[in-house]
Amino acid sequence: MLKNRSVVSIEDVDSDDLNDLFDLSDSMLRTIEKGGSTDLLRNKIMATLFYEPSTRTRLSFESAMHRLGGSVITVSDVKTSSVAKGETLADTIRMASSYSDIIVIRHPLEGAARLASKFANRPVINAGDGSGQHPTQTILDLYTMRKETGSIDGKVVTMVGDLRYGRTIHSLIIALSKYDVKINLVSPQILRLPEYVYTKIGDRSRIKEYDDLSSVIADTDVLYVTRIQKERFTDQNEYQSVIGSYSVDGDLVSKMKKDAIIMHPLPRVDEIRPEVDELPQARYFKQAYYGVPVRMALIYRILGD
Repeated sequence: MLKNRSVVSIEDVDSDDLNDLFDLSDSMLRTIEKGGSTDLLRNKIMATLFYEPSTRTRLSFESAMHRLGGSVITVSDVKTSSVAKGETLADTIRMASSYSDIIVIRHPLEGAARLASKFANRPVINAGDGSGQHPTQTILDLYTMRKETGSIDGKVVTMVGDLRYGRTIHSLIIALSKYDVKINLVSPQILRLPEYVYTKIGDRSRIKEYDDLSSVIADTDVLYVTRIQKERFTDQNEYQSVIGSYSVDGDLVSKMKKDAIIMHPLPRVDEIRPEVDELPQARYFKQAYYGVPVRMALIYRILGD
C-alpha cells in the first residue's frame, strides 16, 4: 500500500501497487475524458519544488492535483527562492512540509529526492534526480505500453539514445525486469547503461547491447527513444562526438511492425523527425497525455482515504 509513503525510486512501488495504479489510472482517465474533475483531495495542498527545468512533469503533476480537487504551491525558479540566499535543501524541505500535504521535487543531483524524504514529515515524490531515477515517468511508461499494446509481458522493448544519463531509462529497465520482456539497448559506446542498473536487476532480464538500431528494429514491439542530454555532460567535446548518433525517420519506421509503438519521455531535439508524428506507430504525445491520470492515481493512493 502506498498510503502516506514517499516514492523516490521505482523500487518503492511493487507489482501489486503497479496493477492497482493502472486500474485507477483508467478510472481517472475516464473522468478526464468526460471533461470533469473530482473533489477527492479537497483541502489538500501539494508543494512542487523544481530545481531543474520541466514542462510535462511539472504541468502534469499540478494538473493532476487540481483535477483531484486539491491546490498547488510551487517553486519553479530557485533564483527567486531562499535557495538563492544559501538555504539548504534540508531547510527548504522542512519549510515545504509545514505548508503542504505532499512534496514533489526535481533536482539536478542524484540522491536529492531520497535526502529530501529523510527531512520531510510529508510524503515526497521524486520527479527526477539528476541521472538517477524518475519513477513516475516509469509508471506512466508502463501504463502506456499496456494501454497501447494490450500488455507488457511478451514484448521486445528497444531503448535507444542516452542510456548512461537517462534517468527514465534507468527506472524503466528496473521496472521491466519484473516482466517477461526482452530488452535491446542501442547507444554509442560512451553512453552505455551504467553498471549499477545491471547490479540492481541481476539476472532477471534478457538484455542485449547493440550499436546499430536497424539490426533490431524489425523485431521491436516498443521503441523507446531518448534525447542525448547535453546538460549532463561535463566534457562538451564528448557531447559533440555523440550528438545526432541516431535519428528515427519515416524510412526507419517503415521497417517496424504495423502494431509496434514509438515512445519518448520528451522533450525531443532531433532524434525523432517531425514526419514520424503523423505515423500510426507514434505514441509519444499520447504517452505525455497519460501523465495526468497516472499522477492523479498515484497522488490519490498516497493522500486519499
